[in-house]
Amino acid sequence: MEISDLITVEGVEANLRVTSKKQALQELSKRAAKVTGQHERAIFDVLMERERLGTTGVGNGIAIPHGKLGALDRLYGLFARLDQPVDFQAIDEQPVDLMFLLLAPETAGADHLKALARVSRLLRDRSVCEKLRGADDPEALFVLLTESSASQAA
Repeated sequence: MEISDLITVEGVEANLRVTSKKQALQELSKRAAKVTGQHERAIFDVLMERERLGTTGVGNGIAIPHGKLGALDRLYGLFARLDQPVDFQAIDEQPVDLMFLLLAPETAGADHLKALARVSRLLRDRSVCEKLRGADDPEALFVLLTESSASQAA
């Protein structure tokens, strides 16, 4: 599974302006609703439910919020580079400025875990993250996400 299987340019936000974790998840839910055709509130509720289990702030300024929705027909990804880092209660206590949202159908099973692993592997690469932090338009971010993913798979 490649990042390009999950995300489109329309699912990339270059300068998301938010001031809190909750607001970041609300804004990503709003964008995910447009991409997936699902209700914004249902997406937000799933993400908040997952956050209650433990933060999806994985460290180094990165969060990978994720959840499952029964009505989805496939996996969906959205990426946001935040205008300003926000407290995400991340495991390293550092604020988050890069977010990759992953939504999966209830039936996704192993595919959901494979997609999470793929996104995590990509965002663990410090040089990729530096480039993502330096890009300021959705097309450039999309290219960085999908080209980096392809080169890592090789």
